Amino acid sequence: MNLGESTRLALESIWANRLRSFLTLLGVIIGIAAIIATAAVINGLNRYVAEKLSNLGSGVFTVQRFGIITNRQQFIDAIRKNRRLEPADGRAIRERCPLAEEVAWEAHATRDLVRRGAEVRDVDIGGVTSGILEIEPYDVEAGRVFTPSDDEHGVPVAFLGYDVVDRLFPAVDPIGKELRIDGLDFKVIGYAQKKGSFLGFSQDNFVKIPFSLHRKLFGSRQSVNISVKASTEDSMTEAMDEVRAVLRARHHLRPADPDDFGMVTAEGINDLWRNMSQTIFAVALFVVGISLVVGGIVIMNIMLVSVIERTREIGVRKAVGARQRDIVEQFLIEAVLLSCIGGAIGIGLAWGLSALLASQTPLPAEFPIWAPPVAFVVCTAIGVFFGISPARRAARLDPIEALRSD
Repeated sequence: MNLGESTRLALESIWANRLRSFLTLLGVIIGIAAIIATAAVINGLNRYVAEKLSNLGSGVFTVQRFGIITNRQQFIDAIRKNRRLEPADGRAIRERCPLAEEVAWEAHATRDLVRRGAEVRDVDIGGVTSGILEIEPYDVEAGRVFTPSDDEHGVPVAFLGYDVVDRLFPAVDPIGKELRIDGLDFKVIGYAQKKGSFLGFSQDNFVKIPFSLHRKLFGSRQSVNISVKASTEDSMTEAMDEVRAVLRARHHLRPADPDDFGMVTAEGINDLWRNMSQTIFAVALFVVGISLVVGGIVIMNIMLVSVIERTREIGVRKAVGARQRDIVEQFLIEAVLLSCIGGAIGIGLAWGLSALLASQTPLPAEFPIWAPPVAFVVCTAIGVFFGISPARRAARLDPIEALRSD
């Protein structure tokens, strides 16, 4: 009996028991679909983080009070030990770090904004120095951004995010209009292009105002974030060392003391996210993998039942010359086909689920191109591992005893 004939007989057996075969494959279908869908979501998030969240620019890093914190103890220690960063720290970096091409700083507050009955809640009010636009330029939709003169003289001007424009200035050009923030009127000088949302959180719900005015409105007790652009991308590490030395001297830290500030780079954000996503995927793989094991056990049980049901058929085949190897091959191919059909259905289900998540939810799911071949390899391994025992049992049947069975 050749491979083609064994495959044909296996397909006929599966088709003859369609409902039982489908129910047998549910574990494999659910397992493959869940694993690939999880990989699609993580794949999409990885790309989104790389393109959007960590887009600090070439040779750019930020200095923050806390930096990247990965556990509760780090947060407690940072709250207790880390000092607030001040504009004076930024000015010291600008004066004493020759490898820092541009230095700027910003502070943030959150307010609800109202204009003529329209309201936008939880708007990020960012006070920025004009240099921030050289480091992290905004995509301007209309109007202009700040000038050094605006910041130096505390001119009450504002640059808006798209959501604020859309809700507070519907159907009108906002340029030149007034917007009141904490009792002070600001003249709108421009607004940014729409960025969209990430995981349901808008990236367009902001207002940028000159840093000097932000201090007057919201006080000077907030820690600032200092953005630094190195003179070249290759000199970024050396620039970070210069900044670290300046701040440690200003904060009177001893050589053995840890930094009381944090530095954030695009690479650091990406590394943190990759570690998180790998952990999430590993946990998901373990949990969902249980369903694949269950699916494999169900396939083995059904194949054992099939051996019992087809005992007479096996006896006839052995009586007319089928070898043990032929019987093993027939049942093993049937188990592998069962598993691979379940995998194919699971791949299709995962593809549809990924497309649905990407179009109907904030999750940026992206179907991984490696999923189909890996899924078929896994399904083949499941079919072989859980099908070999029933196949050997069928091959060891005595043909005379098998022919006597009803």
